Amino acid sequence: MAENAQQHPGRGARSNEDSRFLALHRVAEPTEEYVDPDLPPRRPETELRREQPRTILTRNQSPDVPFEVSINAYRGCEHGCVYCYARITHSYLDLSPGLDFETKLVVKDQAAETLVRELSAPGYRVSPIALGTNTDPYQPVEREQRVTRAILDTLLRFGHPVTIVTKSALILRDLDLLTRLAERNLVTAFVSVTTLDAALKRSLEPRAASPAARLRALEALAAAGVPTGVLVAPVIPAVTDMELESILEAARAVQVRYAGYLLLRLPREVRELFEEWCAAELPLRAAHIQSLIRSTHFGADYDSRFGHRMKGDGPYAQAIAGRFALACRKLKFESRDSLKLDTTQFRVPTPQLDLL
Repeated sequence: MAENAQQHPGRGARSNEDSRFLALHRVAEPTEEYVDPDLPPRRPETELRREQPRTILTRNQSPDVPFEVSINAYRGCEHGCVYCYARITHSYLDLSPGLDFETKLVVKDQAAETLVRELSAPGYRVSPIALGTNTDPYQPVEREQRVTRAILDTLLRFGHPVTIVTKSALILRDLDLLTRLAERNLVTAFVSVTTLDAALKRSLEPRAASPAARLRALEALAAAGVPTGVLVAPVIPAVTDMELESILEAARAVQVRYAGYLLLRLPREVRELFEEWCAAELPLRAAHIQSLIRSTHFGADYDSRFGHRMKGDGPYAQAIAGRFALACRKLKFESRDSLKLDTTQFRVPTPQLDLL
């Protein structure tokens, strides 16, 4: 674990190790700067960077994910979930998967304009576009940046299907667009719920919506006629696994019809960040948690194979799968696989000419 691991107010990562791709690495020098022990620790500020991408659509060839095309409006995520598998992508920007991932964000300016150009290209083939595959489309900075809203507005104008996964109640801001998409069978919305314990949520996912706010969002989406699901993700061994059934029950109580789950996965640097969290928050359970995680990957810290990385293997992973299936049958959840969006309504809008 990193020697500089410490709690940062309002943030998930406890360290900020350099990108593994950097040739030179920083070493902190001892400082004699006086720090008043009576003052609260300084909160790391969020820094926004701008990017005008040449392309906004990302093509997926992984056989174990239910989408072919995705959009990520942001790089990095202010929610700060300490376990987030997407943290490793910040290394490709020569930034840290640690604190940098949740404080140094990249906003994709003109994402909607770029999307219009790509959707209008001759030969474009329609497939539901997934929002929320790498970083949350409704993370806090979206409130002011409104990149996700502009993307949804564009997809509505083109009659293009879209799927959404988020941890944020901010999705309700766009309920006007979502209901119009839902009326045409062009959208599904899943809200990820990791825990119903508000204190645990604040530690694991410091800037994500509270469990109560997520359930309210699920209820509002379902009531508005938006095909709505709960994603119990990630299921964390010996931390949140005991809540699997109670999360599903809470979602079904607010009329959510669909459900899914994902087991915790810790690729590369994320493993160390999560172990730092365990050592600080659950020191007496840390070794047991890590042992259970390894048991789902044949003794390894992580298994990147398609079909195995998100659900795991072995007795523990099989027990989680069995519990989920049993709970879904008892609660009468419908299968996510039954959600089929309409791809036949896609049309490139005709540019309006100025009237003389």
